[in-house]
Amino acid sequence: MKKIIVVLVFMLFSIGINAQSLLGAWESYHTSENGEKLKDVVIFSDGYQVLTTYHAVTGKFIHCNGGTWKLQGDTVTEKVEFHTDNAANVGKEFSFKVAITDSIMSIIGNETQFKRIDSGTPGKLQGAWLMSGRIRDGETQLRDTTRPRKTMKILSGTRFQWIAYNTETKQFMGTGGGTYTTIDEKYTENIEFFSRDDARVGASLEFNYSLVDGKWHHTGLSSKGDPIHEIWSIRK
Repeated sequence: MKKIIVVLVFMLFSIGINAQSLLGAWESYHTSENGEKLKDVVIFSDGYQVLTTYHAVTGKFIHCNGGTWKLQGDTVTEKVEFHTDNAANVGKEFSFKVAITDSIMSIIGNETQFKRIDSGTPGKLQGAWLMSGRIRDGETQLRDTTRPRKTMKILSGTRFQWIAYNTETKQFMGTGGGTYTTIDEKYTENIEFFSRDDARVGASLEFNYSLVDGKWHHTGLSSKGDPIHEIWSIRK
């Protein structure tokens, strides 16, 4: 199992033709050594990406890694910011090549193929965002997004994922994700995996959202039922 995951981790972030063609979400399926069907989802936003592996039926979380990426020719170089299997990879760079069509991303030198889920639409929140503040009791509490401890949320046009981690200590705190929609100023998350609690899988959470001066204001009730007003800033 670990060998399969490691191969996927290091292969996935190779680019084809141009960076724009890679943006969005991609999926692939494979079978574990125990015969279980596993799903891999990779989301590419402008400059940031995340790969996650989870059980295709139960949603049980298995693996996550990601960070920054850049393209040169047909080669993408990933700099790892978080890695659930090997913290020693954090801070390291890995480069690989791929070929891309409109619907398929193929790993050069390997049989693994990823099918395109979307190209960054139709959801209105595509991109990488950092938690930058909260509003509590009418008071705005800002967060320094340059610090090593980060909560990042990466969205394609249909997929979302949040990741909490620390680039300095190389600690991974948790992640969750699935599909999302943005309709009539309502942001709805449909959870497909949640590293801290498998019981959250299958839940749908609806929030209000608005973009104010380029910042994403996210309000409603948390998965625990607590009122929240989060502020997210696009990561640059």
